[in-house]
Amino acid sequence: MVAPFFTGFFLGLSLIIAIGAQNAFVLRQGLLRQHVFVLCLICAVSDALLIAAGVAGLGTLIEQSPTLLTAIRLGGAAFLFWYASVALRRAFRPQAMDVEGQGEGSLKKAVATCLAFTFLNPHVYLDTVLLVGSLSAQFNGYGRLVYGAGACIASFVWFFSLGYGARLLTPVFKKQRSWQILDFFIATVMALIGISLLLPFFLDG
Repeated sequence: MVAPFFTGFFLGLSLIIAIGAQNAFVLRQGLLRQHVFVLCLICAVSDALLIAAGVAGLGTLIEQSPTLLTAIRLGGAAFLFWYASVALRRAFRPQAMDVEGQGEGSLKKAVATCLAFTFLNPHVYLDTVLLVGSLSAQFNGYGRLVYGAGACIASFVWFFSLGYGARLLTPVFKKQRSWQILDFFIATVMALIGISLLLPFFLDG
């Protein structure tokens, strides 16, 4: 059962390793050392639940509901544009955030933002549920469970590595300019993903 495990592991890793909205948020929180364990756990567990749903067949159901996908796409784009504006405002603030964790942000707010990045992002459903779920069809019975487990473990490895590995960049982020560059980068990533979510509406028209 080694092949199904590593197939799921490397597929899951390849889908989440790109710097997207969720990863950019976890990276920033890791640099601030704010609520890192809780946020990494939320991201990893959420991914695991979505992967399990996809392997169980939910992907097919979502694929057959264009209205649901449209609603998720519009809601996700609106949220991403809003967060991009927040990151842009932070970039223009005269003071730097304290890299040792004295930045603003309660646990409740951080958790709510993390959940929004996770479940308002259509790519989560298209990649994690539909793609991972559909590719699980190549395995039968126990092999499918092992495949799903491999994809789930990849999420845990990635998010905790990103959240806690971010502190290795602490010396760089002692400077205000580094925070400004990071927030400009985050704003750009969020805006571009938001635009990509809206493009199908214009292209289809």
